Amino acid sequence: MIDESRVAGGALSSDGVAADVALAEVRQLRAADRPTHGGRLFAYVYDPAVPGLDDLAAAAHRESAHVNGLDPTAFPSLLAMENALVGAAGRVLGGGPGTTAPDVVGSVTSGGTESLILAVKAARDAHPEIAEPRIVVPSSAHAAFAKAAHYLRVALDVVPVSMDTLRPDPAAMAAAIRPETVLVACSAPSYAHGVVDPVAEIAGAAAEAGVRCHVDACFGGWTLPYLRRLGEPVPAFDFAVPGVTSMSVDLHKYAYVPKGVSVLLHRDAALRAPQYFAYADWPGYTMINPVIASTRSGGPIAAAYATLRHLGDAGYLRLAGVTRDAVAGLADAVRAVDGLRLMAEPESTVVCFTATDDGPDLFVLVDELTARGWHTQPQMSYAGLPASVHLTVTASVAPRVAEFGPDLADAVTAARATGPVALPPELRALATSLTPDALTPELVAGLAAGLGLGTGALDRMAAVNTLLDAAPARLRERLLVEFVGLLQRPAW
Repeated sequence: MIDESRVAGGALSSDGVAADVALAEVRQLRAADRPTHGGRLFAYVYDPAVPGLDDLAAAAHRESAHVNGLDPTAFPSLLAMENALVGAAGRVLGGGPGTTAPDVVGSVTSGGTESLILAVKAARDAHPEIAEPRIVVPSSAHAAFAKAAHYLRVALDVVPVSMDTLRPDPAAMAAAIRPETVLVACSAPSYAHGVVDPVAEIAGAAAEAGVRCHVDACFGGWTLPYLRRLGEPVPAFDFAVPGVTSMSVDLHKYAYVPKGVSVLLHRDAALRAPQYFAYADWPGYTMINPVIASTRSGGPIAAAYATLRHLGDAGYLRLAGVTRDAVAGLADAVRAVDGLRLMAEPESTVVCFTATDDGPDLFVLVDELTARGWHTQPQMSYAGLPASVHLTVTASVAPRVAEFGPDLADAVTAARATGPVALPPELRALATSLTPDALTPELVAGLAAGLGLGTGALDRMAAVNTLLDAAPARLRERLLVEFVGLLQRPAW
C-alpha cells in the first residue's frame, strides 16, 4: 500500500516527492484496475494488440500535451491535426469530395457523450422560435441523449424497440415527430445489443417532416464501413443516406486511439453553425468555442492523429477482419452452451447474450466469469427485455477466443450450482416499493453495508446487480448515485 502518512492534503505532498516515487505510486494504484490489454476485458477499453502503438500514441501526446485548443490561430498544428481527423472520419462515413455529401464539416470532441450533447444543442439552437424543443429517440439509444436532454432542457420522446428485432419501428418513430421536434436520432449500432437501426427509413421520415436526423455511430462508425468492405451485409447508415444531417463516431473506440477523442460531423457548415458558442459581451477576449470545453489539451488530438497515420486504411481493414472473426467465435461459444442464447445475431462488434428460462442466474454467471479472468458487462432488464451480458469485442480478443468457450461452459456450471441470488425479502420489498425521495442517508448506508459497498471495486457483484435489477429505473438511478458517492470521497 502507498504510505499515506507521507501525503498531506491528498495528492499534494508537503515537500514534493521524487519523480520516480510519484510514478511508482501511479503504477501501484493501477495494479488494482481491470486489465486494459490482453483481450479479457469486454467493456470500457479498446485494444488492437498492435505492438508499439501505445508508445507512439504516448509520444505524440507528449509532444502536444501543453498545446491549447482554445485558440487555433496560436497553435495551427492542432487545427491542422483536427481538420485531418475530421476529414478522415467524414471519408469513412460516406462524405467528402465525390460523394453525395461533399461539404461535410465537423469538430473533435472529448467523447461520444459530448458529441451527442452538441448534436442536440445544434438542433435546438437552430430553432430559437421553438419554446419547448423535443427530440425523438428509440429506447435503445445511448443514455447520453437523455443526459443531453437533461442538460439542455429539451424534452425526450422515447420510442420502444421491438422485443424481437431490438430495433424501433420507423413508422412509430415518424409518428412521434411533433411540431416541436428538433432532432430525430438512431443508432449504428445500438450499444446494448449491437444492432443497426433502420436508418434510411428513419432519416427519410425526419426529412419529410423537415427535422434533422442524427446517426449515433459513436460505437460502430469506424468498423461498419470496413465490415461492409469485407463483405458483411451492413445496411445503409451514413451520409450516403438522404436525410442524415449529422453523425458521431468515437475514434477512441475502433480507431484505437487513446481516450478521449470523438468526432461530430454535420452534412454542411450551415447545420454546424448553431453548435458554436460565442460571447463578446465582457471585457476579456471574445470567446468562440465549437465544443463544450474552452481550454483543450492538444495531447489527445495529436495521439489520435499519429495513430491514424500509423495504422492507415489497410491497417483498419485488417483489424476489422480480425475482430469480425473473434465475434463469430464468441457467438459460437454462446450458442454451444445450454441455458444461454444470443439476444441478436451479431451485426457489428458486439456479442450480447441472455439466459434461457431454465438457464443460470446471469449476475452470478458474470461473477463466475470474473473469477476466471473474463471481465464482462451486465445489463439490467428493461421494459420486457431480459437482463443480458454485453461483450464489446476488439482485435485483441482474437487470440483468446478458444479459451473463452470452455471457461464460459465451466462458469455456467458453477453458476447453476450456486443458484440464483436470494435477496432477503425485506430488501427486495424495499427495492420494489421505495421512492427515490424516501432514501435517507441512513438507509443508503445500511444498504451499502449490507451489500459490501463502500470498500472499493468488488469482484462479486451479483447481489448488488440483483438489487438494482429489481428496482424501478428512477430508484436504481438514485441508488447508484448514492453508492458511487460513497466511493468518491476525498483522500485527506
